[in-house]
Amino acid sequence: MATTITMPQLGETVTEGTVAQWLKNVGDSVEKYEAFVEVSTDKVNAEVPAPVTGVIRELMVKEGETVPTGTPIAIIDEVGAEAIPAPQGSASPSEVVAAAHPSHAEANRQAADDPVPGGNVGLSGTSFTAPPPSGGNGAPAPSTATNGATAAGSGARVSPAVRRLAREHQVDIGTVRGSGDHGRVTANDILAAAKAGPSAGVAATISADNAEYTAPQSRATPAKGSSYEQARPGSLIPLTQARKIIAQRMLESKRTAPHAWTMVEVDVSNVWSWRAKLKDRFQQEKGYPLTLLPFFIHAVVASLKKHPLLNARFTGDGIYVEKDYNIGIAIGMESNLVVPVIRDADTLSIAGLAIAAGKLVEKARAGKLALDDLSGGTFTVNNTGANGSVLSKPIINGGQAAIVTMEAIVKRPVVVADAIAIRSMMNVCLSLDHRVIDGTASNAFLSDLKKRLEGMGPTGDL
Repeated sequence: MATTITMPQLGETVTEGTVAQWLKNVGDSVEKYEAFVEVSTDKVNAEVPAPVTGVIRELMVKEGETVPTGTPIAIIDEVGAEAIPAPQGSASPSEVVAAAHPSHAEANRQAADDPVPGGNVGLSGTSFTAPPPSGGNGAPAPSTATNGATAAGSGARVSPAVRRLAREHQVDIGTVRGSGDHGRVTANDILAAAKAGPSAGVAATISADNAEYTAPQSRATPAKGSSYEQARPGSLIPLTQARKIIAQRMLESKRTAPHAWTMVEVDVSNVWSWRAKLKDRFQQEKGYPLTLLPFFIHAVVASLKKHPLLNARFTGDGIYVEKDYNIGIAIGMESNLVVPVIRDADTLSIAGLAIAAGKLVEKARAGKLALDDLSGGTFTVNNTGANGSVLSKPIINGGQAAIVTMEAIVKRPVVVADAIAIRSMMNVCLSLDHRVIDGTASNAFLSDLKKRLEGMGPTGDL
């Protein structure tokens, strides 16, 4: 029996998907629930598992090709079945997604991988390496250099998020044995190596090679130039699938939604002092940093409740005002941008928002954001001030009516009660979809947000 696999719908509003990379070739065996293709959407990159055990008969969509959800992309001949034409019925997208559920977090790891030395650049711009050779029983043949474990330095794929985590913990990826599929180095591998200390990685290499330790060679130069993280003048940086999607969605947002922009200046001296008094104890007790972001989100949600048109979206039938307050927070990675969502933000305190944001940042850096973390946003907050920006004009996240930024806090002289005082000032910038919101509504929202932020102080509760 043959089973036709269709492009899954990875999200309620997702209407198409891109085959980022085939993990199996025609004629390869595949186990049920084993990932056989990486799919990219505007929401997330995901490894899609096979719903049946069998042999890949046909790959119907090329790498880098975008097709509507429900489009046939592959045919699998089930084990023991005759090779006959695919039946009319096919596995539905929901069945494919359901099959992925047991490993949902792993499946949604960022798929825009770049190779360690020895890797290749794929047709779609996504880096990949061939899986290790098989032994006589179909299992990967053990490597004499790693006692059966595929080391990162031998060509195993490493995601940008894992590579960044390794840099943060000063872990040499070349010395880490990957525990993921085909020797992939995971975030847990990096954290375990960091906990063991740098000497553990060197010791493991010496033990595995049974030879003198030699320093790892420098990173190989990609075929078309430098990587996004290490841009070099005069080089051509290959586009990863994630970067292609970001470019497409940003262009689509600017082309579809008539952007307008406005700004207010906010005195955050009181809330900044309040946060400074609590941040050390909060970090010790909760394990997450207390930044200005949760205070800002708390005020934003309160203002959205008073001005619900900002928490809406434009549709062909009219303006739909969202009933939920799901706040997306833009997180800039070295080669990517993700916008995970704090769901039901109106039900969380400032402390709850700080913990929720901290967990999302943690998952983003470890490459563990799931589809649920990235979907359902109704309004977006961008902390551009974290990088020193004092003024910005953000692009609206598709399907929303507005996005607001919190810029860098700058101390400067201002007039307070007819006297000059040094205050901590912050610009708050708003981009809006003019099909949904006019100047009156947007300025009323910003004015309300300004009052709430300036009214926050040590008398309030976290």
